Amino acid sequence: MDFTWDFSAVLQHWPVLLKGVGVTAGLWAVAFPSAMAIGLLVALGARSKSRLVGAATRGYMELFRNIPILIQLVWFFYAFPILTGWQLTPYVAALLALSLNASAYCSEIFRGGIASLPAGQWEGARALGMRRVQVLRRVVLPQVLKRMLPAFTNRGIELAKNTSIASVIAVHELMYQGRALSAAYYRPLEILTAVAVVYFVLIYPGAYAASRLEKRLASRSH
Repeated sequence: MDFTWDFSAVLQHWPVLLKGVGVTAGLWAVAFPSAMAIGLLVALGARSKSRLVGAATRGYMELFRNIPILIQLVWFFYAFPILTGWQLTPYVAALLALSLNASAYCSEIFRGGIASLPAGQWEGARALGMRRVQVLRRVVLPQVLKRMLPAFTNRGIELAKNTSIASVIAVHELMYQGRALSAAYYRPLEILTAVAVVYFVLIYPGAYAASRLEKRLASRSH
């Protein structure tokens, strides 16, 4: 097959891709902290003595972990407004889908980390008169966050890759801009190759740091 690579469209329109990078970074910067905050609340709910709260939070985790994120994204953009009467912008719908999906995985990380701590530490802290929030903030999280850090880093990397599906509902992130340029200039191979390189440059440092951190923590535990 006779094919000549031509990256002129990429070189001429790199500001468009750069704008997409900014939107991608914005999605991640809001969705990931939101996912961690929601995930912590869900993990605590799963440990609740109330059967209703425990069942509801476990159901939440299973719901968002077992439905493809693409379906969740489309549902929030198209079905949610029909059910509630609140029309969401593509950006807000993407944030909701990405945050809630990632929170289900973050909650499992929190749950496992908290469960790894001996129950006696909870009981001892409560016996000293500390409230549940104080126990969590002063006793539990300082001990388990370091163990959970590699898992959270990997989850953040996965979320960064998942932002690309927001292009399906016309959020102008990196993948959307790449597809738009491909359609306009009929050079999909070159443009999407450039998009892939940009994603790699954005994501690989985090993946490398996570790998190094995991090895360092493993060596300290021996």
